[in-house]
Amino acid sequence: MPLTQTLEEQATFEIEEFLAAEQAKDLLRFSTAGSVDDGKSTLIGRLLYDSRNVYEDHVRAVTRSGGGSAASSIDFALLTDGLRAEREQGITIDVAYRFFSTARRKFIIADTPGHEQYTRNMATGASTADLAIILVDARKGLLTQSRRHAYIAALLGIPHVVAAINKMDLVDYSEEVFTRLSSDFHELAERVGLKSVEAIPISALEGDNVVHRNERMPWYVGPSLLEYLENVEVICRNDDAPFRLPVQRVIRPHQNFRGFAGQIAAGTVRPGDRIVALPSGRTSRVERIVTFDGELESASAPLSVTVTLEDKLDISRGDLIASADEPPAVANHFAASVVWLHEQPLTLGRRYLLKHASHIVPARVQAVRHRVDIETIEPRDAHSLELNGIGEIEVETDLPILADLYGENRTTGSFILIDAATNATVGAGMVREVLTTAIEHKAERRPRVVLAGRELAAELEERLLELGHPVVRTRVLERSVWRALDEAGVVALVESDDVAQVLSSEFETEPVGDGSVDSVLDALRLSGGKEWV
Repeated sequence: MPLTQTLEEQATFEIEEFLAAEQAKDLLRFSTAGSVDDGKSTLIGRLLYDSRNVYEDHVRAVTRSGGGSAASSIDFALLTDGLRAEREQGITIDVAYRFFSTARRKFIIADTPGHEQYTRNMATGASTADLAIILVDARKGLLTQSRRHAYIAALLGIPHVVAAINKMDLVDYSEEVFTRLSSDFHELAERVGLKSVEAIPISALEGDNVVHRNERMPWYVGPSLLEYLENVEVICRNDDAPFRLPVQRVIRPHQNFRGFAGQIAAGTVRPGDRIVALPSGRTSRVERIVTFDGELESASAPLSVTVTLEDKLDISRGDLIASADEPPAVANHFAASVVWLHEQPLTLGRRYLLKHASHIVPARVQAVRHRVDIETIEPRDAHSLELNGIGEIEVETDLPILADLYGENRTTGSFILIDAATNATVGAGMVREVLTTAIEHKAERRPRVVLAGRELAAELEERLLELGHPVVRTRVLERSVWRALDEAGVVALVESDDVAQVLSSEFETEPVGDGSVDSVLDALRLSGGKEWV
């Protein structure tokens, strides 16, 4: 056998071994949080550098000229702060995601901003985390942002939190300072409801206790930050939960195949399992589980799959396939914790769009139960929430959603609120209590489809947007399109110069109003404070 062939086979074998070993490692997702200038980006840069997960050309790009050691001349923050504005201002603005691995585990880091203005980015970056690192400046102690981020971590149900007491080099590596701040953080954790908390003294700039333990803090006998990250237990909370598959797409390549594709949000599914399709409530059994690599005997969250059913059920994008033995609540009125993400304050009664899994429905906030005073972590009376405000609200949807409580399922228990007029994401919510369960009967609701001339359609569109109603203006005369818009809870304004303004009732026309905007809105029951039907 030629030597070159032997070397090629050996190289192939080693690569396959390496890839198999990498695939076998578990994954830990973690985020960083803290106040401005607590050293989050510097910590991540140091972690990547000392664990040898940074390319040489990247290191050269962020190395300052001058004397001293190679490590001391590196601006570690710039290893993650990639935006020009971040470099100019010296702060993190957007979430920076980085992947790295060690011999024991793979990691995805979300380096999130510390400035109060970008709290929404922190909530976004932490929403999928298994662990949060909250940095505390050893000189300043716990600040308002530290409390806010700890509270958000508790709201998001993050299983593990590390209090990284940073800049220990600036307090002479004082054991007394660390003990005091560790005690303060554990007290805060107990108040906000964090379960697993570990305090670690570090110096991100000098590298103390980031990857390697050193002799400058002999009084500390715990793990370094990386040692803790490598060994902390990753809780797969969704594996044992009831099966949930939000349908993202219906796959129909030919007449003999009809599959429902999506990412499993929770639980495990096997061929033969009894399922229920919601909101229709019809049941069937799983016939096959299909993936690009072939059929599976079982599949668990968060795998993306296509399932086929034994019966022909009418299932569309936005529907949910769930365990027939443990279905979710069909809710149109529920209480939720919310982080407000927009400059425009929350307005009671205003129409928003609520995105839940792959489903979008019109919704309104009925009440603000309370807002949280971040300084005291106490509830306060409120009628609205400002930017970065945190509180508990009551939400009512026009069409029911298929929700689990957030504590039981982070995917089907969470939602976002969208401003229908600007399409801006204004709030991130977590379902805490189902207040009313109901399935809407379509026969009891008049479809919201209006045929009108161009001028009336334009006036109606402007008025409906002012009232906060989701609306689409179109010249498409396909009734299947009207039906799809109507089922999504959107008012469809269909421009037609050949007919008088009419409301489609079961898509058979009948006159609406007297031709004025107000009369059409009254007929639709969309004017003023009247409810949709």
